[in-house]
Amino acid sequence: MDRPWLKFYEKGVPQSLTYPEIPIDTLLAETARKYPAKTATNFVLKYILGGRMTIGGKTTYNRLNELVNRFATALSQLGVRKGDRIGLMLPNSPHFVIAFFAAMRLGAVIVNINPTYTSRELKHQLEDSGTETILLLNLFWPRLNEVQAETPIKRVIVAHIFDTLPFPSNLLVRSSQRKEKDWIDVPHDSNAFFFNDLLQKYDPMPPKVDVNPDEVALFQYTGGTTGLPKAAMLTHRNLISNVIQLTAWLTDGKPGQERMMGAIPFFHVYGMTVGMLYSVYMGAEMTIVPNPRPIDNVMNVIQKERCTLFPGVPAMYIGIVNHPKVQDYDLHSVRACISGSAPLPMEVQERFGKLTGGRLVEGFGLTETSPVTHCNPINGTRKAGSIGVPVPDVEARIIDLETGEPLPFNTDAQGELCVRGPQVMKGYWKRTEETANTIDPDGWLHTGDICKVDNDGYFFIVDRKKDMIIASGYKVLPRDVEEVLFMHPAILEAVVAGIPHPTRGDDTVKAYVVLKPDATLTVEEVKEFCQQHLAPYKVPREIEFRSELPKTMVGKVLRRVLVEEEKAKMAAARGATAAAQPSVEPAAAPETTAQQPT
Repeated sequence: MDRPWLKFYEKGVPQSLTYPEIPIDTLLAETARKYPAKTATNFVLKYILGGRMTIGGKTTYNRLNELVNRFATALSQLGVRKGDRIGLMLPNSPHFVIAFFAAMRLGAVIVNINPTYTSRELKHQLEDSGTETILLLNLFWPRLNEVQAETPIKRVIVAHIFDTLPFPSNLLVRSSQRKEKDWIDVPHDSNAFFFNDLLQKYDPMPPKVDVNPDEVALFQYTGGTTGLPKAAMLTHRNLISNVIQLTAWLTDGKPGQERMMGAIPFFHVYGMTVGMLYSVYMGAEMTIVPNPRPIDNVMNVIQKERCTLFPGVPAMYIGIVNHPKVQDYDLHSVRACISGSAPLPMEVQERFGKLTGGRLVEGFGLTETSPVTHCNPINGTRKAGSIGVPVPDVEARIIDLETGEPLPFNTDAQGELCVRGPQVMKGYWKRTEETANTIDPDGWLHTGDICKVDNDGYFFIVDRKKDMIIASGYKVLPRDVEEVLFMHPAILEAVVAGIPHPTRGDDTVKAYVVLKPDATLTVEEVKEFCQQHLAPYKVPREIEFRSELPKTMVGKVLRRVLVEEEKAKMAAARGATAAAQPSVEPAAAPETTAQQPT
């Protein structure tokens, strides 16, 4: 097929790659062999004494490999076998890295669980996945305890944030945490195992398990922002392919020398692949940050740990470039950043580059694709508003929304983005029909994103099919409106959603706006600005100013939450109106046997 984007590949990026036929745990074993004394994980909790002392700890690749073997042995002794599901409900921490690779070594399947899930959401995921073993932080144990009897869970392993820390950080953290009001002391008679006890009890001699690269490594749940979550089954081959693609894309990556900022959640496939797996493959020092908020935390860690690579989400970069004290931080160690999960304004890319001297580019991916499929060249041509071009061995096209026929590459045509490549998932767990609706017989994955492509093969996401607004019979794409709102100098963040109209039966265009610090703006001023740049039917009829927007843990704005809030307000208003109506006794029906007219 025609691939005009190939001529925009940077020097050194091949058109096609060779992928090793190995399971994921081999990445760690091989890196530990090549760089045994290099720092693998640098766990940064906080700085004290004016930044002169770090509360945290470092682990070498040799030691990390030993801990993985110890935990794999423990899991095996507890009864975990190949193909069994192991849930990880953890913040970014060394526990996560150890448990993930231990599971891979046994041929088990990791089930990533969002630590913010409620008991109800946790119960659904455990039941749906058939998870029998879970490793979770002690603070999350009460939520599991509420529903464990209704789930398949047989084994609970409790971790504490200080487990892997050296002296004296372990004592300082343990002492301070026990004074916190949300501290949870899991009783030893709770039938739970404890992470540290298992590491100390078992020798690093796990059983040898043969794992085929085409076997499932990960259940990554998706769809939570638009419907009931379902598990994308990602194989060892899928994840390793994406790591190899990323390595080829970052042409100036330095094996054994990089320092990765691990601030995006590892339980999200973006953080897992780009932040964790790529780091291990490259022999990088993974600087693990359990909580990137406030953004000062991230800037402080970059400055003190001299991070060279910084994958993130737009909210992080927007927060940095607009931080009132950004000039007080030295961020010049950063060389390259890939932004994902949401649109990244070009203004932010350019301002970030001036602040750090590094390159910030927008990329694109999906849970179902492990996740990266597109990216702007790190040191080549990047285009405003574009997700870039397909990475090596990814085929991409857009198809007509009505006919399904492929559309030409030019900026006039808009259609659904479809991709095909070695990182595309095996399918959805227990969702045969949804799998068939998503991946066609020729292997094309239908993303659900409306897209356009220019003559050079650069792709531009227009919007999600599910987010399209029908207002007064007109189709409005939220991103069209959001791009205009981002143009206003006083607006920091904005999202547009279609909210139900109380009488018309379709949607009203509503904008939710967060202003920059110390900025002022009125509803009328926002509307007047939009009227200058948008067709009348696209101009938001309602504007709501907010201090922040509801987001996922990786910074993706939750339109669904905003729409649900509006529906709840409308329902409450209807209830109040009904309650205010005077009660009227119905008239007595006439006593007759004749049929009354309807």
